[in-house]
Amino acid sequence: MADKSKEALERAEAEFKKKTKEAATAANEYSAERLAIREKTARLRALRLAKEAAEMEAAAATKPVAPKKSR
Repeated sequence: MADKSKEALERAEAEFKKKTKEAATAANEYSAERLAIREKTARLRALRLAKEAAEMEAAAATKPVAPKKSR
């Protein structure tokens, strides 16, 4: 009888350790994904801002057309 309860306890402890390890792995994966998303967002934002700045410079370089006066 004591052997069965000892075996059950050992199985429960092994399962707990396995679940704990899986949870830690999942947390690490989640953190890595969040970091990758932040880096990608920062890169895309920098590209967008550079594009907008280039468009503003191009617009400033071209002579604006005066609107036609209506009668």
